[in-house]
Amino acid sequence: MTNAKDIVPGNVKPLGTDKEMLNDLQRETFDYFLNEVDPVTGLIKDKTQPASPASIAAIGMGLSAYIAGVENKFLSREDAITRVLKILRFFYNSRQGTEADATGYKGFYYHFLTMVTGKRAWKCELSTIDTAIFMMGVLSARTYFKDDNKNEIEIRELADQLYYRIDWQWALNQGTTISHGWRPEDGFLPYRWDDNYSEALLLYVLALGSPTYPLKADGYKKWTATFDVKKVYDIEYLYGGPLFIHQFPHMWIDFRGIHDDFNKKAGFDYFENSKRATHVHQQYAIENPHKFEHYGEYCWGLTASDGPGNKTMGIDGRKRIFYGYVARGAPFGPDDGTVSPWGVVASLPFAPEIVLDTIRHAIEKLNLKHHRLYGFDASFNPTYPEKSTNPAGWVSPWRFGLNQGPIVIMIENYHTGLIWKIMRECPYIIKGLHVAGFTGGWLKNEM
Repeated sequence: MTNAKDIVPGNVKPLGTDKEMLNDLQRETFDYFLNEVDPVTGLIKDKTQPASPASIAAIGMGLSAYIAGVENKFLSREDAITRVLKILRFFYNSRQGTEADATGYKGFYYHFLTMVTGKRAWKCELSTIDTAIFMMGVLSARTYFKDDNKNEIEIRELADQLYYRIDWQWALNQGTTISHGWRPEDGFLPYRWDDNYSEALLLYVLALGSPTYPLKADGYKKWTATFDVKKVYDIEYLYGGPLFIHQFPHMWIDFRGIHDDFNKKAGFDYFENSKRATHVHQQYAIENPHKFEHYGEYCWGLTASDGPGNKTMGIDGRKRIFYGYVARGAPFGPDDGTVSPWGVVASLPFAPEIVLDTIRHAIEKLNLKHHRLYGFDASFNPTYPEKSTNPAGWVSPWRFGLNQGPIVIMIENYHTGLIWKIMRECPYIIKGLHVAGFTGGWLKNEM
């Protein structure tokens, strides 16, 4: 089996210091949100594949990425305001109704929208979690653009209106926990955010903080009562298989030192939990129970990602099952040997002591940023029998907005805490955290 440390491609640009390496990666990745955008609607593509629709979650991440872009001089404040207003105006004026081709309903939005018209794409679901990710971006813009001028006042007014019209009570579907979504053809999906730890942490904070359709804390408490603390590799943590579960809420909310009832009982906050989960992923790769190629100390990170496709093959006497786009997880799977560099970068604030060297390895040894188009390749699988000169083997041909956003935002939070600081000033987030039962830390001064 090949040792990842032995792979050395040629013609790799020296990376400089860790800060220089991260600055370059953040800048290259940020360009996705400048280029993969419809010039009229401002909608942001789900991925670079031709004819891809927009993703409302990627749009939310893009709104926060524009803020980081202003602070790093990747674009001017005026350009960012123009882009943010274009998005907010589109969503404010878009069709909300039961029609199959509307943009949304009850303040929620369809997971995917056509780039040019903003209408529902692919008969997808009205997504509560993706609407929440979108709304986090909206509220970050609302809180950041606070100058007393016409355009920034409009940003704040539009953001409030978009948040106010989300009917969280409707999304309960006569229950106590939030539904995953709804379709005009057949109504609510049969799933709820009521089982096991997930990215729904940010969904509930938004719903509990609503000034118009707020939820009570009982649904949140019912959900957290299902949380499962496991001990893996002598690390005790709240289990969630894919890394993104441990990352998405932390893109906007600073969970350091604040505790809800579960945290108080467990003895660690959600930020510490994400740190532990990150170390579990690295240790899983070191142990490499399924003997995948290149797994090790500097090659790890399983999350929702593109893959080589749904295929079963015999490789070196082993039966290998490969997947397309799926949420991969550690240590209990699924795992087909596909690793996602963005999932590593998005863990940077939690565990820089292992993330920084892994990023450097992915660039210098695995050549996963050779093209310099939007930073890292989305995912790679060296076990899959791909004919390629790239030492990483099979590499996804596309870049994804949901990969790019966490890279830009979490590098920024690691360097400056920018997005966390902004959201600590958002009254809706403060209220939602208080209703959920969070206390301590920075919330002591926000009563």
